[in-house]
Amino acid sequence: MTEPQSDPQTDGGATVTAATATNSESESATASGLRTRAALATRQVGSLAATEIRLGLRRRWAVILVGLFAAFGMLVLTFAGSAPGPAGFERTAASLAMLAVYVVPLTALAYGYDAVVGPAESGWMEVLSALPVTRTRILAGTALGRGVVLVGGVALGFLIPGGILVSEYGPSTVPALATLLLAAAALGLAFLAVAVALSTLVREKTHALGAALLAWVWFVLVHDLLALGVVAAFDLSAGAVTALVLANPTSVYRVLVLGELGAGGTGGFASVLSAAGLSTGLLAVTLAAWVAVPLVAAAVLVRWRGTIAAT
Repeated sequence: MTEPQSDPQTDGGATVTAATATNSESESATASGLRTRAALATRQVGSLAATEIRLGLRRRWAVILVGLFAAFGMLVLTFAGSAPGPAGFERTAASLAMLAVYVVPLTALAYGYDAVVGPAESGWMEVLSALPVTRTRILAGTALGRGVVLVGGVALGFLIPGGILVSEYGPSTVPALATLLLAAAALGLAFLAVAVALSTLVREKTHALGAALLAWVWFVLVHDLLALGVVAAFDLSAGAVTALVLANPTSVYRVLVLGELGAGGTGGFASVLSAAGLSTGLLAVTLAAWVAVPLVAAAVLVRWRGTIAAT
C-alpha cells in the first residue's frame, strides 16, 4: 500500500517571496527617505550659510578681518627687520605666529559671540524656527557661514605679509608659512566654535560679550601662566604636561607652528614640551576636536533651549 504524496508547498514559497519583496521595498523606501532628508538638510544649511556670508560681507566683517590681519602682519614685518638667512625667516615667522595667538582668538570671539543670542534676542530665531527647519540646522548654517568669512579674512590678511616673506626668503619657506596659515585658520575656527557655544548659554548679548572676553583672557593669558607655575612647582609627568597643553587651543597652536619653524623653545608654555613628544598629527586632531566639541555642545544646548521655549 503506497502512501499518498504530499503536494509541493507552493503557497508557502509564494508567501516567503512576497515577504522578501516587501522587506526590500521597505528598505528601499527607508534609504530613499534618508537621502531626501539629507538633501533637504544640506540645502537648508547651505542656504543659511550663504545668508550668513552675505551678512558678513554687508556688515564689512570680511574687510575688517582682512585689514586687521594685514595691518598687524605688516607691522610685525616692519619691526622684525629683514635679517638674512633661515634665522631671519624663523624669527619673523615666529613673530607672526605669536601675533596670531592674540589677534585671531579675539577677532573670532568678537565675531561669533552673538551667533545665537543675537537672533534670539531680536526675534529672528523664532521666525526661522516657525519654518520647517530645525534649530540645529540653523546653528549649523550660522556657524558654517561665519566660519567661511573668518577663514577667508585670516587667509587673505596673512597672505600679504606671507607673500613678502616668500619674495624675500625664497619659495623654500612656503611649507612653513602654509602650516602657519592653516593653523591660524584652525585656531580661529576653534574660538569661533567656543563663541557659538557661549552664545547658546546666555540670554543677552551683553552677557555673551562678557563671556567671550573672559574666555579670551583665560585661554590666551591666564591658562599658560598658571600652567607654567604648576610645571615649575611640581614634578609633572610628560602625560600631565601634555594634558595641560591640549586643554588650551592656543598652546596647541604654539607647539604646532613653532615646532614647524624650529623655534619651539621660544613659545612660552610651549617651551616645556620638548620632552613630551607631541606629534603633528595629535596636535592637528586636537585642534579639530576644539572645533567639533563646542559645536556639538552648542547643538545640544540650542535644541534644549528650543524645547524649554516650546513648553
